Amino acid sequence: MINIAIDGPAGAGKSTVAKAISKELGIIYLDTGAMYRTVALKAIRSGIDTGDKEAIESMVNDIDIRIEYKDNEQRIYLDGSDVTGFIRTPEVSVGASDVAVIPAVRRKMVELQRKIAKENDVVMDGRDIGTYVLPDASYKFFLTASLDERAKRRFNEMNANGMTGVSLEEVKKDIEYRDKNDSSRSFAPLAKAPDALEIDTTGISPEEVVRIIMNSIKNRKTVGAAK
Repeated sequence: MINIAIDGPAGAGKSTVAKAISKELGIIYLDTGAMYRTVALKAIRSGIDTGDKEAIESMVNDIDIRIEYKDNEQRIYLDGSDVTGFIRTPEVSVGASDVAVIPAVRRKMVELQRKIAKENDVVMDGRDIGTYVLPDASYKFFLTASLDERAKRRFNEMNANGMTGVSLEEVKKDIEYRDKNDSSRSFAPLAKAPDALEIDTTGISPEEVVRIIMNSIKNRKTVGAAK
């Protein structure tokens, strides 16, 4: 199986690039962040504080998350209902970062992620794919960008999706919060795998990042840094 791990902080362009790579190679794209967002959505809908570790641990034992692919797009189902269109709000974004630090949640999600990767050629993006979820992945990449650039990208993405009630400054604060949360958690934190190629995406297009990654895959150069 070909497994490609793409890690990095929020707004670095992981999902956009991973989707393009999956189309280039004709393999499945798995958006792992959507899975944690779905856990957060379940908590919010259940009236559970996403920072309440014990309540979240109890909730996740019975959660039913299912992933399907329709027209080459990932759809995510929570307890039988398609929630793909409900997991991109700022509230869910913060909640996802909260629940992702809980070991019981990560173990549950990683179990599903590894099962999918074992059965399929897959490109997977997240925070700890190359270091924890798929440490033996065929190829590993770590995308980064300046905070201002990442905030601007996420802000424009939200506006394009009709979420216009949030300011750029609020988006920036949300990303700062998530960066701190993701990097400082004790269990499987955001980190660059030693054998991952780091790519600074500040000021370069997604198409250029895809070109760098595709060239790296063809040449099997997966260690170092690039821009």
